[in-house]
Amino acid sequence: MTTFHVWATADAHVGTDLLGGRESLAEAIRQSEGVEGFAWDIALNLGDFSGSQTPPDDAEGREVARQFGALQQHRREQIYTLVGNHDASGVDEPCQWWFQRYLDPLGEHTAFSGVDAAQMPFPVEGTWERYAFRAGNLLFLMMGDRNDGGPPVGRGTRGGYPSGAVTGETFAWWTRMVEAHPDCIIIACHHHMLKETTAVSGPWEGYVKNADGEWKGHYHGYFPDGGPEGASYLYFVDGRPDAQAFESYLAAHPGAIDLWLGAHTHTHPNDCTGGRELIARKWGVTFINVAGLTRDHGRLSMPMSRLLTFTEGSDELVIQCYLHTSQYAPRGWYAPAERQVRLSRAFTMG
Repeated sequence: MTTFHVWATADAHVGTDLLGGRESLAEAIRQSEGVEGFAWDIALNLGDFSGSQTPPDDAEGREVARQFGALQQHRREQIYTLVGNHDASGVDEPCQWWFQRYLDPLGEHTAFSGVDAAQMPFPVEGTWERYAFRAGNLLFLMMGDRNDGGPPVGRGTRGGYPSGAVTGETFAWWTRMVEAHPDCIIIACHHHMLKETTAVSGPWEGYVKNADGEWKGHYHGYFPDGGPEGASYLYFVDGRPDAQAFESYLAAHPGAIDLWLGAHTHTHPNDCTGGRELIARKWGVTFINVAGLTRDHGRLSMPMSRLLTFTEGSDELVIQCYLHTSQYAPRGWYAPAERQVRLSRAFTMG
């Protein structure tokens, strides 16, 4: 193997697009495997499988599982997942039951999800909330959003409640894993970006003001009891608003990780709201917003994903952008968004 391809996707919002007659997840899978598609060895899907404005239900979960059935050239286990804010359980429901049952990153609910842990190309270690796996010297740290349990941190009875959240245990785990693997190319993954790293990741950047000077929804829904200032980034750690735990660590330890992959804000590939692009570098880390597969969830959605190509013996990473519709530009590879970045060390599968 001379190259290793990672397909990074997110924000299918399956239920929303299905109402518009579109299979957002299945369509992207079919395109990737089609005659005009592209090779990928594993995929990362960074959450928001559900499009529901209320806690997701079994019907949408079964639809997500059905759309994964579009896979013809890959196994379901080649797609590693984490939970997004729209996937969150309701106030009085078992914690993140829907994600655990239908996305099932550990392969514990095979009858519902179709995920067989024994078939994973790279075994995972951890819990549904935070887990790791290795592919050669690539270390993937997968962290789920904890937007559950009710406001202000978790969603209420209606709405996605977009501000990102993790538990203190997850941050401590991430820190331990980073410090225990200095020889790895570390790829941290969460549904959200960190504060002021990429486009639309700053305070209040998810909204616009109306003629009366009041905030209203734009990229994200406006919920005043849910930390709206941080609707575009990872805002809560252990319930503490604007915690900036990861940001502070990376500022103090530049280059501690190579990549941070997130999504949450789905937009067009040239968005530079806040004076930042969707791929940006800060603290010696490359931050990549992979954007979203949805067409119908949100005012500014342009279905797109990223392909990350690692080459054996090289410290150069190629990041490509694939447009899944022709809304913004012709469907297929969008060359202006391609980037090449340096890694901390050469990639090897050995």
